[in-house]
Amino acid sequence: MNKFLSPNSLMQGNGIALIRILVGIFLIYHGSEIFDAVKMKEYTTWEVFKKNSSSFMPYLGKGAELLAGILLAFGLFTRIACMIIIGTMGYIAFVVGNGKIWYEDQYPFLFVVLAFVFIFTGPGNFSADKIFFKKISSNK
Repeated sequence: MNKFLSPNSLMQGNGIALIRILVGIFLIYHGSEIFDAVKMKEYTTWEVFKKNSSSFMPYLGKGAELLAGILLAFGLFTRIACMIIIGTMGYIAFVVGNGKIWYEDQYPFLFVVLAFVFIFTGPGNFSADKIFFKKISSNK
C-alpha cells in the first residue's frame, strides 16, 4: 500500500507501453476509415473542406492517422509518429473543429496531449524503438 501511495513511479515503462499501444489501436481504427468510400465521401462534403475546395484533406488526414497509429502501436519511430499525430489532430481540433476543445473536439485534442506525453517519456517497454536504438548504440 505504501508503494501505491508513494510519489514514485509504478511500473512506468510497462504503463507507458500499454497506453501507447491502446492509443495506436484507436488511431488505426479511425484511420482505417480511409478504406470506406462512403465515409470518405461524407467527409469531403463537410463545409470546411468545401470552402477550401480540398477533397484531398480527409484522405491525407485518415492516411496520417492510420500510419501514425501503426507506428505508435509498434513503438517504431515513436516521436516521429507523435509529430504526425500532433499535426493531424491539431488540425482537426483547431481548424476543422474551430478550437472547441472544451466540449465538441476534446478527443482530437486529447490525442495531441497524449502525443506530447510520448514525446517526453518515449515509447516505454515493448517497442521497436527500444530494440532498434539499442542495437545502434551498442555498435558505436
